[in-house]
Amino acid sequence: MAQAAAKKKKKGDEVATFLYDGLDKAGKKVKGEVRARTLAAAKAEVRRIGINAKKVRKKPKDLFGSKGKVEAKDISIFARQLATMMDAGVPLVQAFDLVGNGSENPAMGELVLKIKADVEGGTALADALANQPLYFDDLFCNLVRAGEAAGVLETMLDNIATYKEKTESLKGKIKKAMFYPIAVIVVALLVTSVIMIFVIPQFQSLFSSFGAELPAFTQLVIRISEFMQAYWWLVFGSAGAAIYGLMQLNLRSRKFREIKDRVVLHLPIIGPIMHKAAVARFARTMSTMFAAGVPLVEALQSVSGATGNAVYANAVLRMREEVATGTNMMTAMKAQNVFPSMVVQMTSIGEESGALDTMLAKVADFYEEEVDNAVDALSSLLEPLIMVILGTLVGGLVVAMYLPIFQMAAAV
Repeated sequence: MAQAAAKKKKKGDEVATFLYDGLDKAGKKVKGEVRARTLAAAKAEVRRIGINAKKVRKKPKDLFGSKGKVEAKDISIFARQLATMMDAGVPLVQAFDLVGNGSENPAMGELVLKIKADVEGGTALADALANQPLYFDDLFCNLVRAGEAAGVLETMLDNIATYKEKTESLKGKIKKAMFYPIAVIVVALLVTSVIMIFVIPQFQSLFSSFGAELPAFTQLVIRISEFMQAYWWLVFGSAGAAIYGLMQLNLRSRKFREIKDRVVLHLPIIGPIMHKAAVARFARTMSTMFAAGVPLVEALQSVSGATGNAVYANAVLRMREEVATGTNMMTAMKAQNVFPSMVVQMTSIGEESGALDTMLAKVADFYEEEVDNAVDALSSLLEPLIMVILGTLVGGLVVAMYLPIFQMAAAV
């Protein structure tokens, strides 16, 4: 009974979208939508915005009942919108209303209105964000808390928005570099599998009527085709299970993530890009935290999770331990042997001049540009390389199938 009541209560607490028809203050007919937890709350919200509602009804769900999900891009847009509205003098609660009701993603709208409800109840903004740990990490919450404590929340939100936009842009560039070759390789493997399972058997039946021994290369391809015909389910099942298993290991095993990230950093071509991306994220995050007045030891704790690579995360945590014992940041950074000498020198200059945040921001700008250039160069390099691989793969199958025909023609 208690569980059923809890579930019922939880369901009633969900924010829904309501449609309204009515008249505005000028007597003009208007239509729109608001988000609220109940029909009564929706009617109150419509009255609050100055609409004399004739009809308020719950918006029907779409065909699949999908609400979407909150992406990192949505959080970045939310930070920018909130920063812009607060800078324009819009009160915080009203800004939440505008952002939540204006969001194109229903899931994001619900999230914003949940945060608004907490803030209206007297909760500090940083604590309200911390109540949604799936979407707002410690770094985001710590920066907001620092802005609230210093009385410069709108400035801090603007810094957070800039930080999120730059980090998401960096992630997008890396994904762009990875997506194209992976997509082409997957398509190539699927096409090769189709040829092996459906096309080569047709040639095999033709070759059986020749009564002559087939070339070794052709026999090899036919054996592979026979295996694919008999055990295609095992091949695809094993591949799917391996991918799923690796994904679960990456989520659940810290040791596996460390090994994977270490291997990635040593890969040719890809490794240098990942090194530069990790340094750029470290410098950008550290600059933002330090500029916000967050204590260095506390900042390093949050920065470790923002580097995007377990090797760099562990290095930052070791730096934190050394800084906590009185070591300066430059010495602690140099001892890790993962940061480029230019970054160490810029950090040293920043510490000596008292402009560490400015120096790290310059480091972040430099390495973000380096990643951008490296991604463009990688894309230019991969296109001809992939064409060569595809040509070799498909061309090899074609040659294997036509070798017996060429031999027969030569014999005749």
